[in-house]
This record gives sequence, C-alpha cells and structure tokens, in this order.
Amino acid sequence: MAEKVGNTDKSSETAVSKIVSDFVNGLSDEHRMLVVLKAQLYDDMWEPMLDDLRNRLSGKPYIFKLVNRIQDDIGRIEEMQEFESEHDINLSDYIKV
Repeated sequence: MAEKVGNTDKSSETAVSKIVSDFVNGLSDEHRMLVVLKAQLYDDMWEPMLDDLRNRLSGKPYIFKLVNRIQDDIGRIEEMQEFESEHDINLSDYIKV
C-alpha cells in the first residue's frame, strides 16, 4: 500500500516505503477515521481540524463535531502530523476512503 516515495536511491526508497507501510498498517480505526476526515472535510490539512477540536474544548465555535474523545483525537492527530512531517508524506495518499 505504501508506494509513494521521493526520487532517492533504491535502498532508501525501500526503507522509507517499509516505515510508512508499517506505520499505516498499525493505525487504529480511530486514526484512520481522522485521516479520512482530514481529507474529506479539512482540505487535507491537520491544523483546521485541530483548531476545531481545541475550540470545542474551550467552548468556542467549531465547524465539525467529533465524539467525546477530543483529547485522544488531538493526540492521534499530532502523532500522525509528526509522522507525515518526518517522512514528507500525506497519510491520505495511503488510506483509501
């Protein structure tokens, strides 16, 4: 499933592909749902989704209502956001809607 890689040598491509594949395959259903929501509702950006969740926690207006596990979702998003940044990928490219 993890086929997207940059223009690097073959061994680097294989290593990155395995890392991404292992990460994607290890995502929980909750993580996958957040990736799908990011792609469908937030133009493939984490920050607007995080803003919505944090606004909801603080009683400010928000766009999208997720279930009562906002703190957990924020943690999941930050974990996936960091992984995307470290590997220069977009998880939406690896999780099918």
